[in-house]
Amino acid sequence: MPGFDFFSGQGLVRPDVTAADAETMAASLFGITGTARELGSQQDRNFLIGSHDAASSDGAPRYVLKVDNPAFSASELAAQDAVMEHLSARGMRVPQPVRGLDGNIRQYWPATDGALPVRLLTFIEGPSLEAQGYLAPPVVRALGRLSGTTALHLQDFAAAGLDRTLQWDLRNAKAVVDLLVHWVPEEDTRARLRAIADSAAARLATVIPALRLQTIHGDITDDNVICRVLPNGHHLPDGVIDFGDLGTGWLIAELAVTAASVLHHVPDNPFAALAAIVAFDEVVPLTDDEIVALWPLIVLRGAVLVASGEQQVRIDEDNDYARHRMDAEWRVFAAASAIGWEEAEAAIRQALGRPPHPPAEPETFLPMIPALTGGDYEVLDFSVTSPLLADGLWQQTDAEWQLARAALARRTAAVAPYGQFRLTRTPPRSHAEPHTFALFTEVFLPAGSEIVAPARAEVAEVGADHLVLALAGFELRIGGIASNQVPGASVAAGEPLGVARPNGDRESAAGPVGRVTVQEFARPGLAAPDAAPPFAQTSRAAAWATLVPDPARLLGLAAQASVADPAAELARRGRVMAAAQEKYYEQPPQIERGWRELLVDTRGRSYVDMVNNVAVIGHSHPRFSRAVSDQLQLLNTNSRFLYSALADLCERIVATSPDPSLDTVLLVNSGSEAVDLALRLARIHTGRDSVVALREGYHGWTMASDAVSTSAFDNPRAAASRPGWVHIADVPNAYRGTHRGAGAAQGYAADLARLLDAPNGPGADLAAFICEPVLGNAGGVVPPPGYLGLAYEQVRARGGLCIADEVQVGYGRLGSHFWGSAQQGVVPDIITVAKAMGNGYPLGAVLTRRDIAESLAEEGNFFSSAGGSPVGCVAGLAVLDVIRDESLQQNADAVGRHLAGRLAELAERHPLIGMVHGLGLYLGVELVRDRDTLEPATSETAAICERMLELGVIVQPTSERQNVLKIKPPLCLSRESADFFVDALDQVLSDGW
Repeated sequence: MPGFDFFSGQGLVRPDVTAADAETMAASLFGITGTARELGSQQDRNFLIGSHDAASSDGAPRYVLKVDNPAFSASELAAQDAVMEHLSARGMRVPQPVRGLDGNIRQYWPATDGALPVRLLTFIEGPSLEAQGYLAPPVVRALGRLSGTTALHLQDFAAAGLDRTLQWDLRNAKAVVDLLVHWVPEEDTRARLRAIADSAAARLATVIPALRLQTIHGDITDDNVICRVLPNGHHLPDGVIDFGDLGTGWLIAELAVTAASVLHHVPDNPFAALAAIVAFDEVVPLTDDEIVALWPLIVLRGAVLVASGEQQVRIDEDNDYARHRMDAEWRVFAAASAIGWEEAEAAIRQALGRPPHPPAEPETFLPMIPALTGGDYEVLDFSVTSPLLADGLWQQTDAEWQLARAALARRTAAVAPYGQFRLTRTPPRSHAEPHTFALFTEVFLPAGSEIVAPARAEVAEVGADHLVLALAGFELRIGGIASNQVPGASVAAGEPLGVARPNGDRESAAGPVGRVTVQEFARPGLAAPDAAPPFAQTSRAAAWATLVPDPARLLGLAAQASVADPAAELARRGRVMAAAQEKYYEQPPQIERGWRELLVDTRGRSYVDMVNNVAVIGHSHPRFSRAVSDQLQLLNTNSRFLYSALADLCERIVATSPDPSLDTVLLVNSGSEAVDLALRLARIHTGRDSVVALREGYHGWTMASDAVSTSAFDNPRAAASRPGWVHIADVPNAYRGTHRGAGAAQGYAADLARLLDAPNGPGADLAAFICEPVLGNAGGVVPPPGYLGLAYEQVRARGGLCIADEVQVGYGRLGSHFWGSAQQGVVPDIITVAKAMGNGYPLGAVLTRRDIAESLAEEGNFFSSAGGSPVGCVAGLAVLDVIRDESLQQNADAVGRHLAGRLAELAERHPLIGMVHGLGLYLGVELVRDRDTLEPATSETAAICERMLELGVIVQPTSERQNVLKIKPPLCLSRESADFFVDALDQVLSDGW
């Protein structure tokens, strides 16, 4: 018996069944009692029977009562039951049919217009993907793999009832759109839908005979998969439901339906679906013809969804499920149809590692622009690493012309080559991937310079300032040309095509300048104005490069070398560095440039840098760079020589001192060395050995600084590996620590007193107490007010010294105070500082009292090879000058307050934010799964940082639990960049990660 035929005119309005009816059916037909709640469906009625909240259930199983549309035959429904048993036997997680009280799977319920088929299925526990916003690449891969696995297991499934003519069978897609498009309300939209469906069908027609047929599920989409939820919040599909569209179909249609369902989750990045395509291909390798068919089928799937959806909401007005789906379905169609066929196919081939169509045989060409043949030209470097774009020149709108004009002062012509990721096209703040990859060659030369045909060709198009040539196997678009050629004319190799037009009012010393662009197209039609862009995004550059190749051979130029590959660079790094060396991100971008609070990767993507407290005054600061460069050209030696920069820097540091008693400086080359020296000073000065440090602290990697570092994240054996002279006090964290609320400071101080006087405590051997005034490793946690004052008082009463580790929080970062200890109203005996001191140059210092510093003489002379070198001192002076002259401490205060306020507002809307810690531009956003238990959202934090990278923000986890977003950007962070960061975080917390 033939199955359902959509085109026969049978309606698919859902059966008229209520939840009360469903409860009666479940009890009388299957002996299952429980409350019913309707689940969504386009054409059937589905009800959840049992507890609606799995978490509060008593463990009793839950079921789906399915009232099938009577338009479907008994053999079709039987095939669905059989396939569920077939896939379960192969280890897949799918529903299973439950037999009724009479022993049969399929039951019937009387209705006014005939009996309704009723089935009961086991309920597969877990959420779907439909309600998720953004889908991370691992989730998309899992969806594609599940689709491929289902298709693999269905290759050997056969049953009666599979020969169906469904509206969702993509073999019928064009006919369905033609039939239903009139339901789309707007005429312009209807016309566009028709045109795109026609184009997709025409593309598809070339490969239809070669497409494989088999049994397919037909609807493995975001709402028909069941997921297991990972600790980081990712929903990984591992179960399949809803076999209502089961039938014979194209194998590639299974993948097209799955890939299309991804698009409404990431509408701004249609090629996010490539992860699903690759995963499917790993299970069921695609043929060449299926690759050609895939994107047209994805587009047709989107067209069918919107045409069918518009019909459904009008013939079934109470169908809230169908109405709810309409926005998503229009997003699917819009995203899929935004990509051209050639680009989509090229991108799929690139992702699958399949070679593109073989190129045409190489030919010999005459140079198109004779002015270049003499070699009197300069290659312009607009790339990320170009030394010509220093001091922020790349951000000026006419930067390219400035470099071209300078080159034309030296040479006759200047060439900006194809294939550069242009820094000059990099926006400073963009959540979207920028278009930076040049798909053309650009030549600046005297206006009026001749342009000739590189080979025999036909003039395909002539515009006001461009000309398109059709050559053997490819097309060529020449911009910036004044030509008398006419469309259809044939030209011989070397025949003049025209001359370079004056480029507006651009002039060099030799007169008006022309700007000629040359773009080659490997496929007909790509030369149309909107078909191929001049610049491509990184994720689409490789695909476009196969369609729009380098025209260097047509100009007599050498092809340019490709830019660095971050994956290859990461592998190279791994071969020569220890595994313990930390790195940011799973697939890190290759960062090769910085400017102020921005970092830029080799592909021309900029990121707002929220973590680089080392670059305190900003990346690549011109004043700093010049000072260091100038000094390197004069002298760089060690501090045993006499030169003025050493005393200059020490005097400036003393001038910033929080108290006149701190009047002596010792210069070193790192924070670890500064802490090491501070501990040594304290032990020599007091004649004692014991040091009290705080739990969860980090102070460095030398033997001594590591000894007082207790961070279990940095060293999982921290507690067990402490030497006997180190004593650990509780960390004064009033948010999640032992003591909270108004009396927290007194509580932690009392605990410290007990430690100091304990039988196994430091006792009379106490040399020092060391802590950060703001707890950096905890994520910017500020100790409760008064804690440091009480702690210092107790330590000094017992003869110990107080060391403030300000390597991270000093030098104006807190905004309100230059030194972090001043915020607590205390004066340490020793302050350590580094990081900010040199803006990336290795420089650190110990600031202390003269009597403490002079104690060092008891153990001989002190010396640090790089500490206090002339270049280091000049670097330190430049940093202090810039902080003062550019009011960076004041900026840290103002922007930090604004940033903290916006983050606090986010916390009101997003329960994942448990607390916003810190001051100024040393902040921490602590993420928790539960605000009462404070369970750390560790996995979520890592995933959020990965997603923030995609949105153009560099932020990283910190704290013992790795659940705090550390915020310690350069002090030049602008309010605009702060808002960019918060907006990105809001988007991630709203849409998912």
